[in-house]
Amino acid sequence: MREFDYQRAHDVAGAVALLGADPDTRFLGGGTNLVDLMKSGVERPARLVDIRELPLDEIEPTPEGGLRIGATVTNGDLAAHPEVRRRYPALAQAVLAGASGQLRNMATVGGNLLQRTRCGYFTDVTQPCNKRVPGSGCPAIQGEHHNHAILGASGHCAAVHPSDMAVALTAFDAVVHYETADGPGELPLAGFYLPVGDTPHRETALPPGALITGVTLPPAPVAARSRYRKVRERASYAFAIGSLAAALDIRDGVVRDARLAFGAVASRPWRASAAERVLIGAAAGTETYAAAADAELAAARPLPHNGYKVDLLRNLVVAVLSQLAEEAAR
Repeated sequence: MREFDYQRAHDVAGAVALLGADPDTRFLGGGTNLVDLMKSGVERPARLVDIRELPLDEIEPTPEGGLRIGATVTNGDLAAHPEVRRRYPALAQAVLAGASGQLRNMATVGGNLLQRTRCGYFTDVTQPCNKRVPGSGCPAIQGEHHNHAILGASGHCAAVHPSDMAVALTAFDAVVHYETADGPGELPLAGFYLPVGDTPHRETALPPGALITGVTLPPAPVAARSRYRKVRERASYAFAIGSLAAALDIRDGVVRDARLAFGAVASRPWRASAAERVLIGAAAGTETYAAAADAELAAARPLPHNGYKVDLLRNLVVAVLSQLAEEAAR
């Protein structure tokens, strides 16, 4: 590991100034991803700025009826918060599915959004990787890719985003707030992650030198009846091979509102907008749910060894929406 300086920030402006003074600086929250990448040599910062003492660790209601979540709120506190569990249960479930208890007690909301892919070629510095070394190639496309992308990939990268939390936040139209030397800004999560295209090393639309300060969830009555379902290769702590955040509002047998987002199928959390369009206004039932999944997955372009994800996601959509419909009918 490269030697690095360590400095603790005590206010947001000071943290932003420290990063702006040296682009080879990284912010340190829980460190559950960054420190691993430093150990493997993927990340080699000259300085770490510890932001855990910044006043960004609260979860508060917004005047509009949503929630604002500070960037340094731990994943454990997020999942346990009564208003999160009541208003956005899929978010709490996603966080609980995402890691062990020890990691949840360290990892932060801001860091979770910025975590890097777990593609084995990315984390192995002896291998080429366009995310790590632009222009060096993507060996996953011809190599080991059974857990790689089936949606939105390109010939330059087939890696998937590993976050569970971000999938649920995407389904509920979250907005990311940040601070730069020029002042505050915000990005809808739908535009936060960049399409992979031919620049997979550019992962987010955050401006240079930005510090994430929080995430806002707008009011969404449909979110109160929501679920997060994660499929993985073992029951214990593991990254998803496919996941779904879903919410459903059914009245008089008709779907009035629906929210769906897929995880572990693209370089970013994948909002299933085509599926939502099929659902809203249609008769509730397994045929409608399957048609919605097929509409979204028509764009899938699986590689030779990950085509199973198409059937997996289709079955997941039908199963989770059926469960939500049954609960609504009780």
